[in-house]
Amino acid sequence: VQLVESWGGSVQAGGFLTLSCAAPRYIYAGICMAWVPQAPGKEREGIGTIYIGGGTTNLVDPVKGRFTITHDNANNTVYLQMNNLKPEDTAMYYCAADPNIYRCRPGDMVAALFAYWGQGTQVTVSS
Repeated sequence: VQLVESWGGSVQAGGFLTLSCAAPRYIYAGICMAWVPQAPGKEREGIGTIYIGGGTTNLVDPVKGRFTITHDNANNTVYLQMNNLKPEDTAMYYCAADPNIYRCRPGDMVAALFAYWGQGTQVTVSS
């Protein structure tokens, strides 16, 4: 199963970007989807999830108030809207999905346990 991500981009600090991730229709309903950046030299670490069945989202504290996760059920697509970007947000951003909806619970967003992954897209924020 391949998730398809949109292009990332390069912006200056304070700028904004929106990433998208499309999942195959046959897995989309009722799954947990996550956004997982990987900064240079670091492990992949999830920053937020959305439970497709109910639309509930969870975000980690460093991005709360700046990032928003939304979804478009008609197009099987999840979005990560990133505002007020900071240089420390620079990373390869992956979307991930898993049929186990408990992955969406705060504290259970363990990147290594997600079954399906996108190809990753680079986001670079310059100061």
